[in-house]
Amino acid sequence: MKTRTLAPVILGLSLHVTASAESIDVTLDRSKTGEPINPFIYGQFIEHMGRCIYGGIWAEMLEDRKFYFPITADYSPYREIDNPDFPGQVVGGAFPVVGASPWEIIGDPGAVRMVEKDPFVGRHSPHIGAGHGIRQRDLGVKADLRYDGYLWAKPLSGSAEVEVTLVWGPAETDRASSTLAFEGDDFSKQTFSFTPAIGSEKGAQLEFRVSGGDVVLGPPSLMPSDNVHGMRADTLALLKELNGTIYRWPGGNFVSGYDWRDGIGDRDRRPPRKNPAWTGVEHNDFGTDEFIVFCREIGTEPMIAANTGFGDDYSAAQWVEYCNSPADTIGGGWRVENGNPEPYQVKYWCVGNEMFGPWQLGFMQMQHYVQKHNRFAEAMWKVDPELELVAVGDLTTINAAHDPDQAKSGKTCSEIMLEECADHMDYLSEHFYVGRVPWEDNDRTDTITHVGLAAEAIKKKADGHRKLQARLENLDGRLVPIAMDEWNYWHREYEYGELGCVYELQDGLGIAAGLHEFYRNSDLIQMAHYAQTVNVIGAIKTSKTAAEMATTGLVLQLYRAHYGSIPIEVEAAPKPYDLAAALTGDGSKLTVSVVNPTDQAVTLELSFADVSPTGPATRWHITGADARSHNAPGRPREVDIQSTENLDTGSPLEVPALSCSLFEIPIR
Repeated sequence: MKTRTLAPVILGLSLHVTASAESIDVTLDRSKTGEPINPFIYGQFIEHMGRCIYGGIWAEMLEDRKFYFPITADYSPYREIDNPDFPGQVVGGAFPVVGASPWEIIGDPGAVRMVEKDPFVGRHSPHIGAGHGIRQRDLGVKADLRYDGYLWAKPLSGSAEVEVTLVWGPAETDRASSTLAFEGDDFSKQTFSFTPAIGSEKGAQLEFRVSGGDVVLGPPSLMPSDNVHGMRADTLALLKELNGTIYRWPGGNFVSGYDWRDGIGDRDRRPPRKNPAWTGVEHNDFGTDEFIVFCREIGTEPMIAANTGFGDDYSAAQWVEYCNSPADTIGGGWRVENGNPEPYQVKYWCVGNEMFGPWQLGFMQMQHYVQKHNRFAEAMWKVDPELELVAVGDLTTINAAHDPDQAKSGKTCSEIMLEECADHMDYLSEHFYVGRVPWEDNDRTDTITHVGLAAEAIKKKADGHRKLQARLENLDGRLVPIAMDEWNYWHREYEYGELGCVYELQDGLGIAAGLHEFYRNSDLIQMAHYAQTVNVIGAIKTSKTAAEMATTGLVLQLYRAHYGSIPIEVEAAPKPYDLAAALTGDGSKLTVSVVNPTDQAVTLELSFADVSPTGPATRWHITGADARSHNAPGRPREVDIQSTENLDTGSPLEVPALSCSLFEIPIR
């Protein structure tokens, strides 16, 4: 194998990536450091859709517990249907059929009817006659774990009894029951607990049978007893390992039809709504207060997106007031009434989401939207001048069919926003998704091409903004930082509910290469939110009884834990490899990361100039049997983080095939 001698490197390290057929040299100069990597580059995004929050983060096991859909004899909540968001895609058992209740009638269908007079919450509540009931199937339970629940009910003749039963198997002994007694002429709440002896992934069911006197039901609930403030313990454990630094919520497209006031107060009294942007029901069990509890539990910074679609500037400002103002304000007073006396101090806010597109509720022409954005920003800053605001942006040229007047100018949404709103923003948002995205007729690419897609998209965004912002006279040399607050791979096959695609090893390697590109643009891209987090194009996947880190989540976990914070300029690595390097904040360690999308291992040769290693290197790497390897909840991992210590820095360091490898080297 031939090697090539490098010219001396000033204050440098010389990195040689050696392939099996040739030697390729990559030079690294320690004197050429970039802007520190903003910790918020490691952000996450959660949205109310699919099984991200309900069925992923939130521990509630019952679907449509507030009876948004009428209970009828036509019980078929999980059948194969066409995905209404992307015609032509059939989703089997992925999410409830629109308009179908997940509750099945026990007994005479005529004994169950929906009543609209004085419902507990929402439009109607179920009236159930004595001797009849309802059940919900497809529940998942673990053996020997206690499940706690409750039921609201109102007897119609002064008193009534409801027998509640948890069934976890086919045998007569695979069940437990409890009788709940209700008295009076109003709704009251009774609790129950069961501990199944046998586990079931989705074969358990919960039944409510009225055994004496007609009743009107209010919301039931069922959660595992190990829930943490209403959240799944297994998902939370992985979220803490994921270690996202800032979380964007509640949307996404969802936010443009969301009234934040629906999500505060007594959880059982919050109204159920049709999800405004996606399929299914928004239960409003997880609102502002729960989001703050979630952020505190996993140790992350909250970022809230305001509704600039169907919303108004007064409502956005009042939301800021609810989060950040004292008790003597309207919003702050509501927060105190809801049991939270201290302001939440939410500093980061998105002013809308993707308002440049007709898929967005409240979409309007850009000449009108810029006025709306500025009104929102002024109203929100009036409540709290310390807010840092992220404006909507997009480098795609305005579509003539959507906005003919602006399309004639050839300008992009980002250009118009920067021209008209630059003094009403702290960051400008950009989004991208790559891979077999549903709206494109594209086949799966080869592994090397696939791995490079995210980095290419980030570079295109960064190069575009450098060119754009440099020529805008109103910026006067100011570089408006970018918040890439949605970015990811997105595939067609949904196995974890709506948009719940599987992530393979090659997707994880692509996320690693994407992080490298963020590091190379650390002066410009100050935030990035991997979209989304659980199930929905998520870094974590869940079943009803288990949770697991996807390949993309493992990469995020690894880099967040071990990668340095001061990027070092590196000559472009030879294709198809992607290489990045950084110093730790105190300068005591050098981290070097390599993405190898080939099926052959390569070696990394280090030669040191004006710095010296003070000890052996450590390598963490992520790989699997092949590019399609992936993890699934409840099964052994096919892809994982592996570590190797005490590597001799004077010898070639191996980068395994189909891997991302991160080396940490102590230096003087």
